Amino acid sequence: MSSSTGPLAGVRIIESSMLGPAAITTQLADLGAEVIKVEAPSGDYIRQMTWPIVEGVSLMHLHLNRGKKSITLDLRTPEAVQTYLDLVRDADVVIEAMRPGGLERRGLGYDKLREVNPAIVFCTISGYGMTGPYAELPSHGVAYDVWAGLVKPEITEEGFAAIPEHPSMGIHAGPLFGALGVLAGVIKARATGEGCRLEIAQSDAAAAMDWYRSESWKAYERPESEVTGNASDNYVRRAPGTAGMRDGVRYQFYEASDGNFVLLQASEREFWENFCKGVDRYELFEQNPGAKFADHAVGNVELRTQLKEIFLTRPAQAWVDLGLEINVPIINVNTPQTLKDDPQFQARFEWIPAERLGAEQQPSPIKYLDLDIPLPEKAPTAGQHTDEVLRDLLSLSDDDIAKLRESGALG
Repeated sequence: MSSSTGPLAGVRIIESSMLGPAAITTQLADLGAEVIKVEAPSGDYIRQMTWPIVEGVSLMHLHLNRGKKSITLDLRTPEAVQTYLDLVRDADVVIEAMRPGGLERRGLGYDKLREVNPAIVFCTISGYGMTGPYAELPSHGVAYDVWAGLVKPEITEEGFAAIPEHPSMGIHAGPLFGALGVLAGVIKARATGEGCRLEIAQSDAAAAMDWYRSESWKAYERPESEVTGNASDNYVRRAPGTAGMRDGVRYQFYEASDGNFVLLQASEREFWENFCKGVDRYELFEQNPGAKFADHAVGNVELRTQLKEIFLTRPAQAWVDLGLEINVPIINVNTPQTLKDDPQFQARFEWIPAERLGAEQQPSPIKYLDLDIPLPEKAPTAGQHTDEVLRDLLSLSDDDIAKLRESGALG
């Protein structure tokens, strides 16, 4: 059925998903896996969720479900349950991207799936996972980042608590961890003939991605005789995790002459010396050579003031260009709005046009140097591929499909 030539060509995934967790197979589909999204007759309401709505369909659906095929099955009917099992028979993976146990309640739990396919890899991805006091708690994406300590409330001028602009972590990291686990399971299954079951919580993923901060706090619970600061700070404990960067000097934001900002990261002595030479201020290095590694010159207000004045002499892009010339890590500070205009972004990301996917989208960031990754197809409408899937995968005739439809199995 699939003519994909990507590195995952030949991997077939049956996906039962609602909303954002469908991202677990987006990159797998981009890499050539055949992903069949099984939906209720009413369809996944992701098509109406969030913003923007592009020609009547949400960008979230257009992005997360690109490259997938959609089949509708009413799993309240025995005929639909049997059709689902028939699809699983020759599949590699089943994804349950919703609250845990949804498929079990329809008679399609892991044990039942293994009866028809012992090598099946079964992955459940949900908000808070299958265990713990929050396992049954409904949720949406920002909840995982708030729970993991990544997003703090801000207070508006009117005195209300508000959700600030923030990068989404758990809702994206969870699916990537899940995809990694799924592929590991497929490798095992193909080698041994035995499948496996795994589960991913998006909240777990948010915490895992921010391990440095939480593990710093945990480390500091031990006595200072065992856990100290860095040698460059005379072993004095800096604020845990990334909070310790706030008062850095050689590792800090600076405003450029055009009003934009750059980030200087000259924490190694080599980079710091290169910078001072490059701006014809070598006396700054002689006066403040610092430690060989990990020196942010924390709290050196005099040096920070001098650097502030220096960075105001050139526009942001000129500082990036200088960093390339003299071997110093300097990068311009973008926003989600300006990122598309950055020359590095433009060199690495060629937008997939709206004519193909319904909205302009970034391609997969995975780049093979000797393999072609096929361009994804547009995210499907609910049930768009029902007849095609039943005919090509299960070898059903038009009469067979008509009988299924009459039974109510297809909605």
